[in-house]
Amino acid sequence: MAEWEDKEAANKALFKLRRRPPLVQPAEVDALKQRLAAAGRGEAFVMQGGDCAERFDDCEGDRLETQAKLMIQLGLIVKQVLQKPPVVVCRIAGQYGKPRSSPTEKVEGVGEVLSFKGDNINGLDLADRKWDPNRLVQGYFHSAATLNFLRSFLQTTDQKTLAAVNMAALAGAPDMDKIQASVTAIESSAASGVSTEFFTAHEGMQLDLEESLTRSANGRFYNLGAHMIWIGERTRQLDGGHVEFFRGISNPVGVKIGPTMKPEDLGQLIQIMNPNNEEGRLVLITRYGAGKIDDVLPGHIEAVKASGVPVVWQCDPMHGNGMVASNKLKTRRAEDVLSELLKAVAIHKRCGSVLGGIHLECTGQAVTECLGGCMGISEEGLKANYATACDPRLNYAQAIEIVHRVAEEASTSASAL
Repeated sequence: MAEWEDKEAANKALFKLRRRPPLVQPAEVDALKQRLAAAGRGEAFVMQGGDCAERFDDCEGDRLETQAKLMIQLGLIVKQVLQKPPVVVCRIAGQYGKPRSSPTEKVEGVGEVLSFKGDNINGLDLADRKWDPNRLVQGYFHSAATLNFLRSFLQTTDQKTLAAVNMAALAGAPDMDKIQASVTAIESSAASGVSTEFFTAHEGMQLDLEESLTRSANGRFYNLGAHMIWIGERTRQLDGGHVEFFRGISNPVGVKIGPTMKPEDLGQLIQIMNPNNEEGRLVLITRYGAGKIDDVLPGHIEAVKASGVPVVWQCDPMHGNGMVASNKLKTRRAEDVLSELLKAVAIHKRCGSVLGGIHLECTGQAVTECLGGCMGISEEGLKANYATACDPRLNYAQAIEIVHRVAEEASTSASAL
């Protein structure tokens, strides 16, 4: 969390946020919980994705249209291939913060500066690195504008347009014939209607911000800054402030689970987070890495089974597969991302548990941030359009290709879902 130097300015900003209208409604939050409960039982599948860290500049019509189309199309692929309703959850309209391992970083030729913690804390430019609480208010209004645009765009855009997958971007995909067959079926079914339901989510790091967006409704507390928020790998301590806040709200909540999580600690955590054994309440977002998932996930599954607490298992194949290219750009291999996802499908099938969804960092833009995929992006090719403000994202073609492949694998066994 950022600690504000100007306490008076921080108090004013948070007071203003407490008086602003909620960004989402309690009934929408409850609806997502019902959808997630179905995914936990294998009756639906969660397709979650979006930017690593949104920027205020991303609140622009054309870019938001592109992102909305990608997420709707990923959901349609899930529906067509798995024959299960998708639960589309977007990392959008509030994913303006980013966890950093250190509050400061060293910049060559400049020295030590405050780390970039996302646009709602400070700016990426070195001149804007001071933590500014007024950015929290800017984040609220950018979230409101984003939500307003997305809702109106998806309600009024021709459904065939929303469903039109860009096959030209997928040229060279090894499963091109299968993808084309799925896309043809999707476009054919679009005439009878396309679901445009989506939900918003972000990582809840800055607790003073999250508290200011929390409201009382129907005798319960809801964080109405998003439909779902999650706790990151760095902030899931059993006796930490994040677990304490998250356990008190009625939203569906996620927890990132990495290879350092001990099975016994996981058993305690899920009982703290879901003491009433409520379906759809708790999403476990696993993020191990393709080389570690085989060793770690089975033990975590057994710990959850022993607890008797219902959870929704979701695989995040991004954060355990980071690497630095020879040109010093942070990247990920699309093949490693796919490998972890396919291993998750197989392990859940073998353990008799339910893989309820996947969680990607992806963008509808033609970026070159992750290696490989049908575009065959090389380390040198990363430089063509490396645009992320933080971690590397799958581009449109890589996301479509990977989701289709995983859906195909998962569809071969109902017990895997």
